[in-house]
Amino acid sequence: MKVNGIIAEYNPFHKGHQYHLKESLCLTGADYTIVVMSGNFVQRGAPALLDKHTRAEMALRCGADLVLELPTLYAVSSAEYFAMGAVTLLDKLEVVTHLSFGSEHGETESLCRIAACLSEESAEYSASIRHFLKSGLTYPESRARALAEVHALSSQDYMYSWETSAPLSGNEMLSPETLNSLLSSPNNILGTEYIRALLKRKSSVVPVTIKRLGAGYHDEFISGSDSPCSALAIRQALYKASPEETVLPMPPESEMLLRAWMREYRPVCSDDFSSVLYYKLLREKETGYEKYLDVPAELSNRIRNQLNRFAGYENFCHLLKTKNMTYTRISRCLLHILLDLEKENMLLAKALDYIPYARVLGFRRTAKPLLSTIRKCASIPLVTKMADAEKNLSADAYRLLKQDIHAGDIFRCVAFEGSGRSVGSELSLSPVIL
Repeated sequence: MKVNGIIAEYNPFHKGHQYHLKESLCLTGADYTIVVMSGNFVQRGAPALLDKHTRAEMALRCGADLVLELPTLYAVSSAEYFAMGAVTLLDKLEVVTHLSFGSEHGETESLCRIAACLSEESAEYSASIRHFLKSGLTYPESRARALAEVHALSSQDYMYSWETSAPLSGNEMLSPETLNSLLSSPNNILGTEYIRALLKRKSSVVPVTIKRLGAGYHDEFISGSDSPCSALAIRQALYKASPEETVLPMPPESEMLLRAWMREYRPVCSDDFSSVLYYKLLREKETGYEKYLDVPAELSNRIRNQLNRFAGYENFCHLLKTKNMTYTRISRCLLHILLDLEKENMLLAKALDYIPYARVLGFRRTAKPLLSTIRKCASIPLVTKMADAEKNLSADAYRLLKQDIHAGDIFRCVAFEGSGRSVGSELSLSPVIL
């Protein structure tokens, strides 16, 4: 059995995602596709446009066989931890043969070489980065020049180890300019982190990449109903106009689900969480926020000093932003505070080898053989019924799952406001079955 793994947010699922799913099947010859998908909050430090079960159904209707939730702790973390959490989840299923990801570069070999070099983290490499940073270069530029200086990136020593992969030719040296370009593109960065995670785990899962088509990750405009565009462009269009007034370049199956959601609820954005965030920050102003994941003392103090100027979630991110802390990192930090994600939670997760369970968001009935194989082979339990999770997981594993429960409850409380629909409980939610 060949099983392809995909790591995604599908916020929302668009034509580029559909292309990636189809091309991955052609490239890997897989019998099944498993998607590890962010839940109700995503890696840029924001809520998803719509809830995770609707997005999981989009993926299933467009070709995925099984959708698992990436735990909140990783879904809203930096690229390194986002990748490690997702890759570990796929690896622990013990059935995944390939990991397919989209990239701007579209070629696996160079990304594998870079990942191998970054994984070494030699003293010379670290010193070289510091040297270039002191000279005034940005971190991506410094990293690229350090890689080019310390590692020629043409050595057979960096040949990646997957048996089904072609060996490196060793004939081409990647220039600092090429490296900087590769490491400045968001999907290339994530792809490199996926490969680093595979190397760290000594995984047999084979990485493959599909070149991203159409609009770039940060492009904000929709050029037409038939042109691939970014998820950001779709979100921006929906924030500015109603779905009926918006051309949505999405597969019909996912467009139908999105429009159904929008008939009942509004598109969710960061500013919808302004009141609950302000209340949380105000309650803890005296003690500060350093206990939360990725929040340094400097940022904690800046939040406390600027809290009287709070005028909304996004506005506060811009207010707190500095040369050394980007908007996205600030947004993630505020989300960690809002969702009660503490540094000790990550320490516990690492002690449990990152992933102690696999929560099922949805599956196709035709994937039952896959589910049966996972139940036999996986080193972690599958969680299909949330009400039974506490008795089926260890106390520490359930402690981490409770973070997902808490995040889901907060999301629905805000997303459902004004709809007349009860918030309900995360524990009562069932997987989508098609």
